[in-house]
Parts: sequence; structure tokens; C-alpha cells
Amino acid sequence: MFDTLKSILSKIQAEYADIRHEIKKETRIAFNGKELTEIGTNTTDGYVLRILHKGGFSSVAFTDPANHERAIRTALENADLMTKFAAHPVVFKSTDIIKDEYIPNLIEDPRKITIDEKLQLTRRYNEMALNNEKVATTNINYVELIREKHFISTEGSEIKEELITTRISGLITSRDGNLIQNVRVGAGGSNGFAILKTQEDRFEKKSRIAVDLLKAQPVRGGRHNAIVNQNLGGVFTHEAFGHFSEADIIEHNRSMREKMQIGATLGSDIVDIVDDPTLPNQLGHYKYDDEGVAAQRTQLLKNGVVAGRLHSRRTAAAFQEPLSGHCIAEDYRYAPIIRMGTIFIEPGANDFDTLLDKLGNGLYILDAKGGQTSGENFTFGAQYGYLVENGKLGKMVRDINISGNLYNTLKNITAIGNDLQLSQTGGCGKGQTNIRSCFGTPHLIINDLIIGGV
Repeated sequence: MFDTLKSILSKIQAEYADIRHEIKKETRIAFNGKELTEIGTNTTDGYVLRILHKGGFSSVAFTDPANHERAIRTALENADLMTKFAAHPVVFKSTDIIKDEYIPNLIEDPRKITIDEKLQLTRRYNEMALNNEKVATTNINYVELIREKHFISTEGSEIKEELITTRISGLITSRDGNLIQNVRVGAGGSNGFAILKTQEDRFEKKSRIAVDLLKAQPVRGGRHNAIVNQNLGGVFTHEAFGHFSEADIIEHNRSMREKMQIGATLGSDIVDIVDDPTLPNQLGHYKYDDEGVAAQRTQLLKNGVVAGRLHSRRTAAAFQEPLSGHCIAEDYRYAPIIRMGTIFIEPGANDFDTLLDKLGNGLYILDAKGGQTSGENFTFGAQYGYLVENGKLGKMVRDINISGNLYNTLKNITAIGNDLQLSQTGGCGKGQTNIRSCFGTPHLIINDLIIGGV
């Protein structure tokens, strides 16, 4: 494949060009209640060509290699238009020339597992939930996505890398008369099929929670001190903070760029936030991004102070900041954009019982359930929670919505647990879909959270 890609690049007269070829293999199995509604595999492939010429930058995706000359002409024409009409010429930050092949270590390669075994495993977890008489229905899915990538550039980089993602996830819905409750459940990762084979406890626990929610009381609205669990803290970190660490999000937003400048104090001095795609065996792990830049651990917040940012080669040059290796595409249909890899708040020294003692009275709220951000303000749902009285867990509560301001919330983090947990399933819809988006935190105490309820 490298020879084919080199032949295409040799026909381009430009200051820089790169091309990525991918083979995408996808397997899906879906249950809606007891009914198997989907099972199958699909293999597709394609190319993304990017050209930088005279300050103009353009990309073209195509699937038929016979169309490469047309793709070159189109990319050059579009780069020329960018040169004429763009406010500033595009410059790329220099990067190392890399020649490497990276295949992650897998505990059971899903490509060697029969589709029947995948079906039976998905069916078993689905039936575990349906066995409870109060569970009305389920939507449980197996998804396997494999990207086999070849990347080369006119600078001399030649990289082959495989990204392999598996997960079983979905929704468990309980019902009692007219009252309906649901919880999300999911397991998976990027380190092989084996992790999926030992998730009985996870699916049983989520089934019990879905049923218990039928007896829970709606939470009382107001301002509450609260402990948030790792999933909810991770979603907050990703959505409300992480996106503003992506250079392209704030590049032309004068207000946010000023607030997110390096050295600005945004949070409590106990809060350290990192994005690190190099962590092995995690959902968000990769070695090289889709610009051929080595992934790097990037400190985004240190002691509450902005310390770094996520970049493409273009934005790193525009901001005059270091490369981070965070330019990722959904697949061969797209040019890469700046994405988080594995974002998390670093752990503190408190165990969970200590956090309960520190909280005293308040709420313990768990697991994200949708939400949105608008500038520096956010609104998230939580799947369920518990009252905390005198440092002890009490009754379950439901119908929880959390809203607030990013900066106020970061400053109101008063204690951090020692139990960092990263997500096994993820997802981010910024521009494209990234199912490998990974996030997490330890348990956190956040004071003065605005909780919507009765």
C-alpha cells in the first residue's frame, strides 16, 4: 500500500501533501427486547488526500484509486481558492519524520472470534436484564470497529497503525404502570475482546438500578454540595472543559480564547487535568494521530491554571504552541480535526469513605444521561443518585439535572478521590463521531451545584 500512496503523492507539485488510506471493518449485532434486529459485517475503504500550497490548505476524500488524479486537481484548485480568499495563509508546525508500524497488544483479537460467539455473548447480557420482571425492554448492541490505516507525507513519514474497538452497550428500561425509568449500560475498550467476557456484574447491577429507580423519589431542586462519580465527572471534564482546550474551538472566539489563555486561573488549586492518548489498554489509546504526529500526554490544567492545549499542525503554528498529536478523523471519509484522546482529572488522596465524611450532608450523583453546553455554561442529566446524611448513603433519588458555569464549577471542586476510573465506552459528536473518546475522573466533591428537581 505504501508504494501506491507514494505513486499518488509523486504527482503532486505542492509545498506539502499527505495521504491516508483506511480499510474499515464493522460488525454490528442489535437486540430490541428479545428480538434480534441486526447482525452483520461490512468492509469499506477509501483515501483522504490533503494538500498545502502557497498558504492554501484543502482536503479531498475518495474511494476509487483510479480517481486519484481528479482528487489531486480538486485539492489543488481548492487550495488555490483558499489562498485567494482566506484571511491568513495556513502554516504547519514542523514535526518529526516517522517510519513505524504500530499494532496494539490485544487480549483476544476480535477478528479471530466467530460472529456466533459475539452473538451469544450479546444475547446473554441482554437476557440477564430481561429476566427481571420489572424490566420492560432493552436495546443492547455489539459494535466492533477496526481501522487499518496507512499514512504517508511528502516530508517522508510512513506510518501503519491499527485501531480496534469493541463494545456491548445500550439501554435497560423498567416500567411500573405509567412510570418508566431507564439506565445506560456499556462495557468495552480498545485492548481486545476478552474484556467483554466478564461483564456479568455490570449488567446485573444496571438492571437492579433500573428497577430500583421505580421506587426512588425525585430529587429536591436547589443548590447542593455533592459527590459526583467517575463517569459523571468525566463527562463534565470532557464536555464543559475539554472542548475549550481544543484550539480550533476557541481560535476565533475572542472571549473564550482570552479566558483559556495559558496561565489563566480557572479552577481550584487541587485540580489537574490531563489528556493522554498514550495510556495503553485504554479506550482512547493511539500512537499516532491522523496527521502522522506522535500522540503526547498534554497537561491542560495544573493546580487550576491553564497549562496546555490540544492542537493540529495548523493550530499549533497559529498559536505558536507545541504539537500534541490530537488531530483525529472518524474514518476514511473525513479529514482529521482536533479531538480529545483520554481526558481525565488526576487522582487525589481521599478514599470514598473519607469523601462521604467530608461531604457530611448532600447528594451522591452518578452517571451522565445526556446534556449540552452553551459557551461556558452546561446542563447535564444524571442517571440516579443517593441522599447523603451525616456521611452515610441514604435513599435513592432520580430525575436529576445539573447545571452551572464551567469556571465556577471548577473552582468549587473541594476534594478529589484516589479512585480514577476511565470509561470503557465513549463517544464524541464534534463535527464527526469518535467512539474512542475516553474520559474519567476520581470521585469529586463539588460544592454549590445547581440541581434541577421538584
